[in-house]
Amino acid sequence: MSRTLTLGFSPCPNDTFIFHAMTNGLINTEGLSFNCTIKDVQELNSLALKSELQVTKLSFYAWLKLMDRYDILDSGSALGFGCGPLVVAKNSGIDLSGARVAIPGELTTANLLFSLWHEKPWTPVYTRFDRIMPGILDGTYDAGVIIHEGRFVFSNMGLEKIIDLGQWWEEKTNLPIPLGCIAVRKDPDTLHHREKVEKLTRKSIEFARQNPEASENFIKSHSQELSDEVIKNHIGLYVNEFSLSLGERGMKTVEVLKEEAMRKGLL
Repeated sequence: MSRTLTLGFSPCPNDTFIFHAMTNGLINTEGLSFNCTIKDVQELNSLALKSELQVTKLSFYAWLKLMDRYDILDSGSALGFGCGPLVVAKNSGIDLSGARVAIPGELTTANLLFSLWHEKPWTPVYTRFDRIMPGILDGTYDAGVIIHEGRFVFSNMGLEKIIDLGQWWEEKTNLPIPLGCIAVRKDPDTLHHREKVEKLTRKSIEFARQNPEASENFIKSHSQELSDEVIKNHIGLYVNEFSLSLGERGMKTVEVLKEEAMRKGLL
């Protein structure tokens, strides 16, 4: 019996790489098909607040706030070492106290990490991730927290790194940084397909790894401004063994993130 589920993921190369095979008939989806919504992760977080999508990419911070509505999958996550958000500005020596800091969404893990790291008062300005670096350059923001491909191009734009929040987290916890996950809505119909979606996501990753050329056009169609090198580096950094399975270590770092957020009154 066939069944169509709503599925949300971002246009970033790691997500389009992961979901290409299972949403384009390249693997056996065992009767499931997917009605896809491709939006920035903060937009997906916002849709999840309204429980609109059955299966969706979420920032881990968003998921920690929505655990009563969504159940995390073991496959499809973005976490690891050397892949965390960066805080950048035109001058790395800037005093961030009271600064206008551009954040790629209130529910993003980037926002949570910056809030855990920076102890003094500051002014968050929530904006789309692709508008942050131009906004710093034109003086709209004093600094910004950049994610995704920003780490590969910020220096070419004349910006300087203040801190790597992923590195800060790794040194603090000796654990990988949890950025985003795939979650399923906790309604009976969707939960009935939970294990199959988890398995298909893993199979889709494995297919993409074995057939990288198959997803090239799909990835580029959603990231047309990125060079082949940036796309390759992006996928190599964010799609790793934790994407195949969070495992015990992956779940441990999520639990530590939850504890730190609760300690600071952010959950």
